[in-house]
Amino acid sequence: MRLKFKLALSNLISKLAFAGLFLLFMPNIIERINLRHIDNDLMNKREQVISLISDVGIEPFITSDSADAFGSYDILKEEYVSLEKASLTEDLNQIEVAPRLIEDEEIDYRVLKYSFMVDGQTFILEVGRSLHSITDAEKNTRKVILMFMIFIISITFLTDILYNNILLRPLEIIKNKLKKIPDPALFDKTPVKTTTSDFLRLDNALTELMDNINSLFQKEKEITVNISHELLTPISVLRSKLENLLIREDVGDDVQNKIGESLKTLHRLQTLVNSLLMIARIESHQYLREESFSVKEVLQDIISEIKPIAEDAGIILKQEMPDDLQYKDANRSLIFSMFYNVINNAVRNTPSPGEVLVRCHKNQGGFIVMISDTGKGMTEEQKSKLFSRFRMKDKSSTDGTGIGLAIAKTIADFHKIEVIVTSEPSKGTSFSFIFPGIS
Repeated sequence: MRLKFKLALSNLISKLAFAGLFLLFMPNIIERINLRHIDNDLMNKREQVISLISDVGIEPFITSDSADAFGSYDILKEEYVSLEKASLTEDLNQIEVAPRLIEDEEIDYRVLKYSFMVDGQTFILEVGRSLHSITDAEKNTRKVILMFMIFIISITFLTDILYNNILLRPLEIIKNKLKKIPDPALFDKTPVKTTTSDFLRLDNALTELMDNINSLFQKEKEITVNISHELLTPISVLRSKLENLLIREDVGDDVQNKIGESLKTLHRLQTLVNSLLMIARIESHQYLREESFSVKEVLQDIISEIKPIAEDAGIILKQEMPDDLQYKDANRSLIFSMFYNVINNAVRNTPSPGEVLVRCHKNQGGFIVMISDTGKGMTEEQKSKLFSRFRMKDKSSTDGTGIGLAIAKTIADFHKIEVIVTSEPSKGTSFSFIFPGIS
């Protein structure tokens, strides 16, 4: 999971935890708030009634020839007001829950009782609110609060994602700078624009690291080139001397065989040195990419060259090329070497009877060359070391230098061609070369 979503999710969990605690205590809180509101409302109505009695007197409600009580309630019986004469020894001013009988219906009310005197007579005033209406108000309040909380949590979760996206944008830029860099020299050293000091330190540290790695790589390439050049001279001298010995008439057959074996060893050594030089020159960008050519024609040339070797080994070399690519700004000889090494490696490592298939086709706006075989396949451990130098796929094989696939991968990186390898033991191997920027 990406960091910005983890941060947003942690914020969401904390909000949900807080909301859960609030919902746990919400009924009690709402009840207290609602009762306080109801009690205040009852007291306001009490003051209104007392004020009205002060203005017009008690006679409009209770007269000498009427009953000693007065009652009034609304049509839904949610509220009522009653006034009656009483004989009390102490004043009343309290709120309680009590049942009241209204039109032969007993209803529970929250009742405010208040006693007062008019002309030496004590009266009790009751103002009541139906508990049913109070419960309905509590339910409505809970619904509103719950909906409001859901709305707020949803909005804050989205804003957290947006804010985290803005906050972590410099990290995304740094990640993109590191993504798929074939050479430390190509690292983008442009400072990341951010006000977060941590990201600035990270960007500076990565820039310094890439500079150090590039410096070490350059030294390694220089050493490789120098050693390779130094080795070529004695190899050429030895080769020349051995060839001169072969043409002498006084050299016996046994000595000639040994000289021939020595020449084969020198040839392998010279091939290895030339391969190292090629890798060093490719990594140093000493090759030009100015040619335009048909990829299909390159593959057909390679197939024509390797097909006799494949037939002698009992391997069927097939091709399926419905599409072609006119590849621009590339180096034909390097692309030839890249495909040659892979196809030749597939033929050499496929037991007879077997099959090697070369396909090239367009796919979703791109161009793919796929080289697959029916060979022994590889384990995940072998795949991880496939492009390592001097590591041959079959350790029992004495043919080759074990550097051909490393050269192919170096050429692919030089041309920014993505290489994907799929393989399973006993099911063969497939190399996919995905060309960049093909419309």
